[in-house]
Amino acid sequence: MKFGICHLNCIAIRKEPSDQSEMVSQLLFGEVFQVIVEDSDWVRIHVDYDFYEGWVLKFQVSELTEDKFKSLSEGKKHFSNEMVTYFNDHKNQPQILTLGAVLPEFDSGHFILNEQNLEFEGDVLHGSKSKSDLVHTAYKFLNTPYLWGGRTPFGVDCSGFTQMVYRINGHQLFRDAHQQASQGEVLSFIEECEPGDLAFFDNEEGEIVHCGIILANNYIIHCHGKVRIDRIDSSGIYNVDTNRHTHKLRVMKQLF
Repeated sequence: MKFGICHLNCIAIRKEPSDQSEMVSQLLFGEVFQVIVEDSDWVRIHVDYDFYEGWVLKFQVSELTEDKFKSLSEGKKHFSNEMVTYFNDHKNQPQILTLGAVLPEFDSGHFILNEQNLEFEGDVLHGSKSKSDLVHTAYKFLNTPYLWGGRTPFGVDCSGFTQMVYRINGHQLFRDAHQQASQGEVLSFIEECEPGDLAFFDNEEGEIVHCGIILANNYIIHCHGKVRIDRIDSSGIYNVDTNRHTHKLRVMKQLF
């Protein structure tokens, strides 16, 4: 296998080729990748979208030809805009899809997976959307539990949340918070920010370890225990439940 596609709703990308290894991210339905190393039951992959690397189980992905990989990689992206829905596969068995699933070669209510023409009746997003659309999508994730490496409404981490909100609306973000902080233009003051811009936070060693999406009136939506809304000021995030600052502000960024 040299190229592949995820044919399940989401699968674990692990640090090492073992079920017991740390999940560093997730590969979602319809996402494509290149194979770096092939093992007996595992493949180390390079994700096409965000260049992330890790190990996935072979039987959870399907092989692609190089031509099909290039076609899907370079083609227009369509995403499920449903929190949770399903489609019937080629065996007429239901398969769950969550918000942000990629629908390969989508056209007029149908998409193609493994040469099978499949029907999708849910709401679909494509193209570059506005910041107000970003905020609308972000609210959909409210109360999603924190999950290290997660990228779905069943569990996300802080950067998985920001990445997916941006991706569904047609804007590319890297996978990890410190990588995302390298993108866009710096904003010097909170007053310069617009709802939909990003804020990043560091630890005592100066490492960027957290991120969130800025809302109107000095609020921020971010994943800390769960996706939640808190206050933000020049010092950082002020938790509205504990009445204390939880994250120290490092930089704010505007991508568009």
